[in-house]
Amino acid sequence: MILPLVGQDELRARIGAAIAGGRLPASLLLQGPPGGGKERLALWIAQRLLCASPRADNEPCGACQACSYVLRGVHPDLLWCFPRPRLKDSDPDTGQVMNDLAEAIEKRVNAPGAWEAPDPTDAMYVATVRALVQRAGLTPALGARKVIIMADAHKLAPQESSEEASNAFLKLLEEPLADTTIVLTSSMPSALLPTIRSRVASLRVPPLTEGAARELSGLAKRGDKETSAAKNVAAALLDAAGQNAAARYRAAFGQGSAGARGSFSDALDELTALLHERARASASRGDARGANGAARGIAHVEDAKRHTRQNVNPQLITATLLEQLAPLLQ
Repeated sequence: MILPLVGQDELRARIGAAIAGGRLPASLLLQGPPGGGKERLALWIAQRLLCASPRADNEPCGACQACSYVLRGVHPDLLWCFPRPRLKDSDPDTGQVMNDLAEAIEKRVNAPGAWEAPDPTDAMYVATVRALVQRAGLTPALGARKVIIMADAHKLAPQESSEEASNAFLKLLEEPLADTTIVLTSSMPSALLPTIRSRVASLRVPPLTEGAARELSGLAKRGDKETSAAKNVAAALLDAAGQNAAARYRAAFGQGSAGARGSFSDALDELTALLHERARASASRGDARGANGAARGIAHVEDAKRHTRQNVNPQLITATLLEQLAPLLQ
């Protein structure tokens, strides 16, 4: 899971009020020095815009399916792109670009602490712009809106080699679709193409206060330990699903009860990630049955998460889930 957003309370309040009042610009640039949390703030904006039940203080609820998907980097109505190495294929299609981004996002979501700065040679190339424009034209899959985040937007490679893609992106900024919000981030706004700067509303994101920086550091260390534990539990559950009924029930009874729901939810998130990995690996081997089984298993895990939020006993949830996964993972 992506770490909680720390600091920037005043700016969050302003943005939250603008969203609630329908005044948020359709194309926004978050600019400021490195380390201020611009990209995490952009994800918070996406979470708030996509949240099914925003709180009275204009914060996202953090509990609905949309919030969960954003925090895991898998929401179908969120396109989160950032500088990446150039793909080996000289002219990759949209599917290749999206698969590369999905793998990179998964690594970011599972990595504690601040994300590493992009390599100097990383950029957002023509293929990424094409994918972004194409994605913007799709109908939202879950809600009423789509959100596009382009982090480190100054790393957008000049598009002279593809005037059509460049013009389409600039038109998207200048005349965004009614159901689409675009958020750019940059620590070097002067390096942005002038044609981009002229088409976005800018907000300055100040550096984190010393107290907020310490809090973020503590969350990262704690998150590292919690993620490792959750991954171990998820791996054990996946292993139990492939064994006999007795092993499955032992795994179910090994889960905590009411007091452990937080860690249990984290384990289910990690189980989803493991099933995603299994589905991709099976598909790459041409194993359609294995890929389909893992994909269907993800749907069962999502049902289990909903039951967790409804305060159903984790042991009962696990027993049911493992019975559902068993025939799919054989």
